[in-house]
Amino acid sequence: MAPFHPPRLLATGVKERIEAVTRQADRLYLGTSTGSLYVYGFEHGLDAKATLIETKKGISRRAIEQLGYVKDINSLVILSAEMQVTLLSLPDLSSPTPLPKAKAAFSFAVHTFVEHSEPDIPRSPRSSPGGKRMTVPTVVTHLLIGCRRKMVLYSWRDGDAQEVKEATLPHSARTIAFLNDSIVSLSYDTATHVLFSLETMSTTEISMPPAPSTSGAAISTLGKGLGGYMTLGLGAKSKPCATNVGDNEVLIAKDNEGAFVGPDGRPSRTVRIDWPAPPDEIAFVKPYIFSLLPSGTVPSKSPDVAPAFISSPVVQIHSSISISAYQTISFPFDAEPSGQYSIRLLTPSTNAGSPLFVTSTPTDRTQAVNDGSTIWMFAMKPWTQQLDELVNDGKYGEALALLETLDTAVLPDKASPDGCDDRRKDLIQGLDAVARFRAGNHNSALDTFIALNINPAKVVALYPESVAGRLSTPQDRWFALFGGPSRHIEKESQPNTTAADELKLGNEMETSSSGLSKTTFPSSGSIMSKFISPLDAIRPSSAKDSETASITTTARKAPPADDFSRSVESLLRYLPDRRVKIAAALEAFNITPAQAHRHTSLSEASLEELLAMPDSPLRSLTPEQLIRCAQIVDTALFKSYLIIRPGLLGPLCRRDNWCEVIEMEGLLLDRGSFSELIDLYNGKKMHSKALELLQKLSEKEADMEDKLRPSILYLQRLGPEHLDQIFKYSKWVLEQNADHGFEIFTSEEVVLPKAHVASFLENLDPKLCARYLEFLITERGEESADYHNRLVELYLKMTKVAKKSGNQEEERLFYDKLLHFIDTTDQYRIDRLFGLLPSDDMFEAKAILLGRLGRHGAALELYVYKLRDYAKAEEYCKRVYVHSDDTDDIFLTLLRIYLRPLVKTPDDLLTPALALIARHSLRLDPEATLQLLPPLVRAQDVRAFLISALRQPVFDTKTVCNISKARSEQVARRLMYLESNRVRVTNTRICPQCHKRIGPSIISVHAPGGEVTHYHCREPFAKKLKEMRHS
Repeated sequence: MAPFHPPRLLATGVKERIEAVTRQADRLYLGTSTGSLYVYGFEHGLDAKATLIETKKGISRRAIEQLGYVKDINSLVILSAEMQVTLLSLPDLSSPTPLPKAKAAFSFAVHTFVEHSEPDIPRSPRSSPGGKRMTVPTVVTHLLIGCRRKMVLYSWRDGDAQEVKEATLPHSARTIAFLNDSIVSLSYDTATHVLFSLETMSTTEISMPPAPSTSGAAISTLGKGLGGYMTLGLGAKSKPCATNVGDNEVLIAKDNEGAFVGPDGRPSRTVRIDWPAPPDEIAFVKPYIFSLLPSGTVPSKSPDVAPAFISSPVVQIHSSISISAYQTISFPFDAEPSGQYSIRLLTPSTNAGSPLFVTSTPTDRTQAVNDGSTIWMFAMKPWTQQLDELVNDGKYGEALALLETLDTAVLPDKASPDGCDDRRKDLIQGLDAVARFRAGNHNSALDTFIALNINPAKVVALYPESVAGRLSTPQDRWFALFGGPSRHIEKESQPNTTAADELKLGNEMETSSSGLSKTTFPSSGSIMSKFISPLDAIRPSSAKDSETASITTTARKAPPADDFSRSVESLLRYLPDRRVKIAAALEAFNITPAQAHRHTSLSEASLEELLAMPDSPLRSLTPEQLIRCAQIVDTALFKSYLIIRPGLLGPLCRRDNWCEVIEMEGLLLDRGSFSELIDLYNGKKMHSKALELLQKLSEKEADMEDKLRPSILYLQRLGPEHLDQIFKYSKWVLEQNADHGFEIFTSEEVVLPKAHVASFLENLDPKLCARYLEFLITERGEESADYHNRLVELYLKMTKVAKKSGNQEEERLFYDKLLHFIDTTDQYRIDRLFGLLPSDDMFEAKAILLGRLGRHGAALELYVYKLRDYAKAEEYCKRVYVHSDDTDDIFLTLLRIYLRPLVKTPDDLLTPALALIARHSLRLDPEATLQLLPPLVRAQDVRAFLISALRQPVFDTKTVCNISKARSEQVARRLMYLESNRVRVTNTRICPQCHKRIGPSIISVHAPGGEVTHYHCREPFAKKLKEMRHS
């Protein structure tokens, strides 16, 4: 990339040597070796020409060495060879004002900046103590002059002159460069440099790194026999070279190297600029460094002639950001060399976009008189063109660094081609990330993709088909995919060009293995380990060592064998981050991975549609775009796990996801990851495929449990909405083993529609249906009469079928189940079932049903006359007998059936009747029983009945009642007798207790002897009588 247009001729035929130049607005001021000042009219542009407007003779008696401009007073600053600094007012160039304190001056520098300070007014009492106050901007200009062993500082604040300051120095400053508003770099000579503080007016030593061992003497020796150009100017004492290269940084040339120094006096960068020889001059036009190299120091690259050096001065242009050499241009700029010239590199301003001027003067005096001096201008290309060229050359990092240094004031479209946002920067950052990814720096590249919200489809497309599937893009299309050049070709070392080609106007030579300008990266050992001498520059490429070759070529080495694994590991950092953020964005639309089966699959979208999704924050995407991103991310994540972390694939498959099954099933089948594939099918509601795969896998198993259990477990998890699939794929399980298959319908996880399941099982096998209904009634507590009726009718149906087929075992089994069911539950329709029973069979069932209907007599008749099972008849009576209820005469009914049969029977029913009387005499009415007994029955046969009848509670009650009545009458008579007794109390009656006369006192009569005592003596006397009775 060449940041500057080829030098353009501004003016020619200036009969005096031009020593200094400055530019102000549309005027170009030239200072000459005779002390004259030329004023040219100048308009900036590619076709700019300088027109002489005025010539001011006699400004100085000697050469004008330096020009500057002070805006505050609208004056030129002129430093002459007389070592005097003079101010000259513009625009009339009148009233020269020498600065009296700036005598014996060697150099000066002008620096203007805006200072923000608080006004000198008291703070308002209403304002908060910690609140910020409004600041007042002040334009400050410093004119710093380096005089003999001292520094003189002239200052202006908003145009008002300030007090002049002075500071003594041990040496004289021959070059001055401002680092910032208060720190200045001073160069005493080519080897001595210090920092000068304007605040303290003191100096600080600069810690310069050691210089390489290659010296100018060695270069001079190398130049012998090669035209003698190497010795030109090396013996004279040269002016030190230093220039400001940005905020808080200065470039200092020391021998063949350029070191960057910060305001602390230490190197601000680890890299340096290496020149083939010490530069004559250096200049800075933000952000580029110009260096003027003397004749015979720059190797030629002509392939047609022996290695030689360019015989004329050379201008090199480096980037101050990347230290890369962008342009190398030899003089003359527009013709073949026609003599020796002295070249001056003059720049009026370091601002971005400012032109740089080069003056050339023939060294031959006669030619100089005839031709005069010439002014050339280096005009910078537009920033957009520079950025585009860097991008086209694949120098994305340098393009980004350049973009960061620019303001919208100098680059209106810094944000983007349409100036509306940061898309230009994002575009270059994305391309730079692709380049880093291609070079193997995957983590850094993917971090950039995350920060830029790059479309996940593009990121995944950088991977091979095993990860990206159909999104995979060849490397030669990566940059086009991210909006870069349609085809990016890596730069290789260019072949040598002819000397004539080198001297052509605007010839540009990119940094290559020629070693014209190398960026040296010091190692931990010594800076010399990376130093490239001029001799190395002219060697054939085959003679270079491998380390040098690795630096000088841009061709990428083949990636290591595990580069793919490392790239996938890095992808596993990117994909989970995107997955979480996409899920959060989808959640705002109430869309979850569980709904993935409801949306169109990824395979239905075209490749162009996927890659065309915008590189925007996820919150700005539509739900459809978010779903596509989720599908791409999850599919790539699955494939990545499958490649390097297969153990984590199972948990991922079991969770809801957006993975594209079509792309994964073939890979999983090939690797034998059947369980993961089944989980993936399940998550995507592709149950038919999962069950078909399970059925296919079961063919490889010999054990029945291992064969059927996976399918059973899968079917148990399916809900009612998949009933058809459950019925379809449970058939083969039931055919293999009905007991195992029955577990499908008895799962506690999911409750299936009972009626549908029962109908399915009945059609398949009535036994399974009966078993299922039994499970519902006994285990699930089903109380619906429909299922009870269905089960009892199913029992009846299976009993009839078994009887018809002659299978007595099954007939007995189902008939017993029928009897037990109708006998233990009442949730079925009794009348309906009774109507279904055959008229000439199943009498016990009929008996139970008749009993349910309350027709106990009819039920007992079936037990006695049809079944002839007297024990069951008696058990029936025991079950239904309730004392003092409608059924308290059930035993008498059975006895009547025995002793008064309604049908003719060959059996002797007297024996079971007598046994019934003997066992249940207490539950039989004695009188009714005796009336039913035949006359010929002996008392001995019913002796136990008669005894128990006599001992029945009715007889005991009468006896006890009469005895109680007699006892009551006896007690009543005794009481009447006692109540008829009398006692007489006379004046002579003595109390047997106290032996005193009773008299009229209250008395107490004691039973049964009739003793009379005082009332207060009653208790002691009663106690005395009690003791006497017991003694």
